[in-house]
Amino acid sequence: MAGADPISTTVDAFVEQVGAALAEVTTGLRTVPEHPQADALNEAFNIVVAFIDADGRHADPELWALAQVFGERLGDTQLAGATPDQLRGTSIVAGKGAWFSAPSTMFEILVGASGDRSHAWTYYSRAMDILHAVAALDVVTSQAELDVIASFRAMLVGRIRAVSNDELMTPVAPDSAQGVPSSTEPAPAEEPAVPVEELLAELDALIGLTEVKARVARLADLLQVQRLRKEHGLPTVDTSQHLVFVGNPGTGKTTVARLLAKVFRSLGVLERGHLVETDRSGLVAGFVGQTAPQVAKRFDEADGGMLFIDETYTLTRGGENDFGREAIDAIVKLMEDRRDRVAVVVAGYPDEMADFLDANPGLRSRFPTTIEFPDYTAHELMAIFASIAGAKRYELDDAAEAELFRIFREAPRDKGFGNGRFARNIFEEAVARQASRIVALTSPTEADLVTLKAVDLTPEPPTALDVDPLADLPATSEDAPPPPPWESA
Repeated sequence: MAGADPISTTVDAFVEQVGAALAEVTTGLRTVPEHPQADALNEAFNIVVAFIDADGRHADPELWALAQVFGERLGDTQLAGATPDQLRGTSIVAGKGAWFSAPSTMFEILVGASGDRSHAWTYYSRAMDILHAVAALDVVTSQAELDVIASFRAMLVGRIRAVSNDELMTPVAPDSAQGVPSSTEPAPAEEPAVPVEELLAELDALIGLTEVKARVARLADLLQVQRLRKEHGLPTVDTSQHLVFVGNPGTGKTTVARLLAKVFRSLGVLERGHLVETDRSGLVAGFVGQTAPQVAKRFDEADGGMLFIDETYTLTRGGENDFGREAIDAIVKLMEDRRDRVAVVVAGYPDEMADFLDANPGLRSRFPTTIEFPDYTAHELMAIFASIAGAKRYELDDAAEAELFRIFREAPRDKGFGNGRFARNIFEEAVARQASRIVALTSPTEADLVTLKAVDLTPEPPTALDVDPLADLPATSEDAPPPPPWESA
């Protein structure tokens, strides 16, 4: 079976690298595996049979590959000569999907014994390679299989994060919260591509965005499986790389787009994987005949990468003499002309983006996937604030934490709510107020310099010099004007 070839490659890599990792981390322990390579092979077998069973289909190509790849390697002559009908429904595969419910003993050993968790990351990467190879046996990867890959990835990464101090896995705020400008400079073509699993781990480290992470990971898994099928001469399903991002400002849309562009490059979808940001001002010109060339210029800048158009719905606004519609027409044409060269992400508020997609008959079909970015919760905003403050060596005292949570909890989540930018603005204002407070101290300590107090988070109430102490008092009989003559009569 030709379908066994990609699985053979990934299984051999898993056995070699994970077996070596297991041997290294257990050296010197009281209980040392006698045959770490054999243990790694059994682990790979468990991964494969669990994945075959996970969607309940037990498809023929999967069972043929299982018999061919592991029959000889495990020395099991019965397995090596088995047909799908002989394997389907047997204890070899039936019920094995539950194996994914918890990290395996081998993974726990690697997580617990590896000082920098590098061996645990090796297990994670090679295991994901195996899952993608098995999923590639189907022309159309089922949603159930994509869900299994996503949940297994989340379980492994979550376990590593739970015991690791790796900088990569520290939850971080999105760029819009950190105040980091988005680069529109094309990445050098010779810059090495980052492994997909590292990029997805970086995505997972972002604060919040649970559903966004899952959607992006599923898209990456689907593209990776289709790439494997293409490499082995198997038929593939066309997938669009153009996306709609909807949500309020400051919800991490640009950050996710930048990571996704790198994922596309690592998967061979894009040649360079850089991100170019623009908006209406970068697309629409003020005179007849200038808008289409302006749009073409943005596509030229994004060649081999991703074009991110923020507040795209503004292109549909304006009167008859507005050139926004001309920009939309040019975008549609260039998306078709450069469909293998540029991925386009359009972003904005949900309702307005729906109107944008209806502005041209060719738009909605070219943007089949919409990803919604929800507003951050109060707890997530607290984590974003802590990430920003920690990077600048500031910390909150207990009263300040309580006050900050109140501010985030009571902030109205209406259209235009700033989310991460809101948290960043509060931090910057707090630092400014703290500075005014610190300069009044004779000899501030280091603790004074790094601590933000509740008073730093909200404007101080007016002082006695700022108000008239009698302004809100009711008038007395002495202050009141004399009654009109007809009332005193």
